[in-house]
Amino acid sequence: MRTKIFFYAVSLAFLAFIGCSEDENNGNPSGTGRMTVQLTDAPFPFDMVAEANVTIFKVDARLKDSEDEEMDDTDASSFVTLMEEEISVNLLDLTNGVTEELADLEVPAGTYDLVRVYVKGVNVVLTDDRTFDLDVPSGEQTGIKIFIDPGLTVAGGLSSDLLLDFDVSRSFVAKGNLSSVDGINGFNFKPVIKASNLSTAGTLSGTVTTIEGEETIVLEDAQISILDADDEPITSGATNIDGNYAIMGLEAGTYKAFASMTGYVNSDTLEVNIVAANKTVQDFVLEAEMVEEESN
Repeated sequence: MRTKIFFYAVSLAFLAFIGCSEDENNGNPSGTGRMTVQLTDAPFPFDMVAEANVTIFKVDARLKDSEDEEMDDTDASSFVTLMEEEISVNLLDLTNGVTEELADLEVPAGTYDLVRVYVKGVNVVLTDDRTFDLDVPSGEQTGIKIFIDPGLTVAGGLSSDLLLDFDVSRSFVAKGNLSSVDGINGFNFKPVIKASNLSTAGTLSGTVTTIEGEETIVLEDAQISILDADDEPITSGATNIDGNYAIMGLEAGTYKAFASMTGYVNSDTLEVNIVAANKTVQDFVLEAEMVEEESN
C-alpha cells in the first residue's frame, strides 16, 4: 500500500493525494494507504538570485470528517503528521522535473482537504554573495496552509502521489531597483504554494533550439509560457543548459504554449494536450531576429 507526496517550483512548487476505493458496507474508506511527499519549484525569473533557501521541519494533512463540513483547521486531532524533521532545500535546484522527497509513509485512508507546511530559515543569496534572511509570516508557528479543493482521497492498498509546487517567483518579492543586482536591497517572503494531484496532472516537456546554418543549437534560458483557453497565463518554465524544459503539475486538459527568448522571434502558439499521469513532449525551434544594418 503506497501513497506518494512530492514537496514542486519553483516553474518554481506543494501537495496532492490520490485514491479511490470505499468500504462496501458503509461507503467510508478503511485501512491505510502509503503517502510520499516530494518538493519541486515553479519557474524563477530573477537571474540575479543564486539561492532561495527554505528549511521545512514539519508537514501534516487534515483528514476530513465527512459529517463535519465546517472543520476547525486548528484542531490537532484531525491532522496526520507526514514529516517531522528538518530538510533544507535550495528551491532553485528544483526545476525541470527535479523534486525533493519529503515523506513516504502509511497514512489512514480517507479524504484530505488541507495541508500545513512548517518552514523556517528562509533566505535569499544574490549573485554578488549578499544574503538576506527573511521573516516567515506564521509559517513557523501555524504552518503555511494549502487547501485541496476538491479534497483528495487516499484509498487502502493504493499509492497516492502529491506534488507541492513552491512558486519562488511570487513567494520571494524583491525590493529596490531590479535593473541590477546591486540595486536589490531586500526581499519580502509571501509564500505561494500550489497542490497538484499527480494522478490527474501531467507534465509538459521538450527542447528549445535554433538553426544556425546547417547546425542545430540548443537554447538555454528560453522561456516556455503556458496559457489557458482564454489566453490567460497559467505558469511558465525555462530551459536548462541542454535546452530542455519540464513543467510538472498541469491538470489534464488542453493548453496553449509558446517559447520566447531575447534576440529571437517568438514561436507559434501551439495547442498541447496534457494527459493525466503522463508526459507530453513539445519541442520548439526559434528563429533569430533580423538585425537591421545602420546606413551611413
